[in-house]
Amino acid sequence: MTAALPPSQRGGRVLALVGIVLVASNLRTAVAALSPIFTDIGVDIPLTSLDVGIIGTLPPLCFALFGLLAPVFQRSLRVESLLIIALAAMIVGDVLRALSASYPMLVLASALTFAGMGIGNVLLPPLVKKYFPDRIGPLTALYATVMALFALLPPLVAVQVSEGAGWRFSVGMWGILGVLAIVPWVRLLGADRRRTPDPSIVEGVVPEPDAAMLGRARHSALAWSLGLMFGVTALNTYACFAWLPEILTDIAGLDQGGAGAMLSLYTSMGIPASLLIPVIATRVKSVSGIILFGIAAFIAGYLGLLLAPTAALGVWVALAGIGPLLFPLALLLINRRSRTQRGAVALSGFAQGFGYLLGALGPLVVGVLHQLSGGWTAPLLFLLVSVASVLLVVRVVSRPRFIEDDWHRAPRTV
Repeated sequence: MTAALPPSQRGGRVLALVGIVLVASNLRTAVAALSPIFTDIGVDIPLTSLDVGIIGTLPPLCFALFGLLAPVFQRSLRVESLLIIALAAMIVGDVLRALSASYPMLVLASALTFAGMGIGNVLLPPLVKKYFPDRIGPLTALYATVMALFALLPPLVAVQVSEGAGWRFSVGMWGILGVLAIVPWVRLLGADRRRTPDPSIVEGVVPEPDAAMLGRARHSALAWSLGLMFGVTALNTYACFAWLPEILTDIAGLDQGGAGAMLSLYTSMGIPASLLIPVIATRVKSVSGIILFGIAAFIAGYLGLLLAPTAALGVWVALAGIGPLLFPLALLLINRRSRTQRGAVALSGFAQGFGYLLGALGPLVVGVLHQLSGGWTAPLLFLLVSVASVLLVVRVVSRPRFIEDDWHRAPRTV
């Protein structure tokens, strides 16, 4: 408990808490900053539907690639050091996006931003396990809520800022959050380096993912199942981040401002879910009911948009926005389904890497289906089918088992 810690260690936990919150505030803003103002960006940089789909695919694709590479990059670095590098990449990427004069530059700058975010995604669960092993549920709820809140802000203000100060300022201003987030981690890194820990204790450094470690994760049914749940959630979330404004403009006749407001409603539904789901999940015997509730919300929202889009548009968008409650649940389960920090890193890297790779298909497939069909029925049906696939893994994810249990049964050669 915090009260039993020495004053210096309590101070470190306070600084770590501030740092975790600030990092979380950076991990979604760049994703939702573009889609509400693609029309404004298109005045300077012409964009086709395929171009928009590619940009929408970048976040989960970069999250997947750099989530898997994060522990490799960290071989000789402390987790705090790698996090500082990731935050610097986000800052530089935000600035370059604002300065983009062509589509390739916009794509490359966005990829740099999302690469930093992908590393940050993987490092947050081990950081919580390192600094707050006795508060994993509440801390997961806190940072997932902050992520949801800051995913809400860009679509809420992007159009107004773009109209008043230009789209470049609207896109680049989020780099300020990255600057703020670096400060506590620089201080914590300095304090961590001054310690002389027992060499047998590895909590200060993310374990290197050797072949055996990665092979064990690949052989774990839990890792694949959690990755599928995470991935389907990412697929649907990033498809909506990229396309929901345009979908609502076409099927419900909303203007750019109204569509941006609906995207804000969609993202805002993640705030209570992020706050409550990790806490509730730690108190129930099985999380299967929570998973089924999320699936049902997704399906109800999409069916409403398909069958009666103008009858209760806000209700359908809100229901679709409740579905991603599976995301904070998955983040919690990364720590709840692992006994050790090594297990948490393996499960976090594999589940998020595979999950975001699957999620990268969402914006691209929706864009291709829309271009081929000329409408939104086929894309929405695709999203419906993807959500239903989570039913296949509910039992495995809900079972109170640890990834280390699968390791003992995995083959020794990989």
